[in-house]
Amino acid sequence: MTTLRATLRNPHFRLGVSDMFSVGVGVGAWGLVTGVAMVKSGMSVPLALIMSLLVYAGSAQLAVIPLLAVGGPLWVVWLTAACVNLRFVIFSSMWRSYFQHLPRRQRVTLGYFSGDVIFVAFMKRYPKPVPEPNQVPYFWGAASVNWLAWQVPSVAGILLAHVIPLSWGLGFAGVLALLGVLLSLVFDRATWLAMGVAASVAIAAFALPLKLNILVAIAAAVVTGLLVESIERRRTPKHTPRPPEESPP
Repeated sequence: MTTLRATLRNPHFRLGVSDMFSVGVGVGAWGLVTGVAMVKSGMSVPLALIMSLLVYAGSAQLAVIPLLAVGGPLWVVWLTAACVNLRFVIFSSMWRSYFQHLPRRQRVTLGYFSGDVIFVAFMKRYPKPVPEPNQVPYFWGAASVNWLAWQVPSVAGILLAHVIPLSWGLGFAGVLALLGVLLSLVFDRATWLAMGVAASVAIAAFALPLKLNILVAIAAAVVTGLLVESIERRRTPKHTPRPPEESPP
C-alpha cells in the first residue's frame, strides 16, 4: 500500500498520465468499435468481456473477429493473433534493458499492461536504455490511462452492442482512430517502408480466403523492416578509436 501511494504521488506518474491523454481519445474510439464488433460477430457478452479483459490486444482482437465469425480453423485464429502480436517480442527485448532488475512477478505484470503507444511515449522520455528510479512510476502512469481508455469504452461497446446502430458509422470512426494511433508509431525509415509494404501486400492479397492477406502483409512488413535496419547498420560507419601517436624521441 505504501509503494502504491508513493507511485501515485510521484511526479513522473503524473507525467505518464499527461503524455497518454493525447492519444486516449483514439484508443477509446478503437476500444468502443472493438467491443461492438465482438458482439455483432456473434460472440456472447460474457465471452467478449473475458476476451477484452484477458487478451487486452486491440489489433489481435480485431484481426481474429472476422475469422471467428466465419468459423475459421482454430489454428488460423491462433496463428493470426500470434503474428499480429509479434511486435511485442521486439518491445519486450527493449523493455528488458529498463526492467530486468525487477522481480519476475512485477515484470510479468508490466508485460500485460504494455502497449504500442506506451512504448512510444516511454522511449521518447527515456531514450537511453539505462534503468532509472522514475521509469516505473512513469510506466504505470501511462499504462493506467491506456488501460482505462481501452477497457471502459470496450466494455461499454460490448454491453450496448445491440443498442448502438451500425448506421452511426462506428467502423469508419474506428479505422480513423486506429490510423491516428498507427501514425504515432511510425517514426523512422524502416517503419515507414514496412507500413507501406504491409498496406500494398494486404490490398494485393485481398482475395485470399480467411483474411490470410493479413498474415501475408505482416510477414512482408517484418521482412522489410528487418532488411532496412540491416542495410542501415551496414551503411553506418563504425568509428574505431585511433591508436595514440608516438611522441618523437
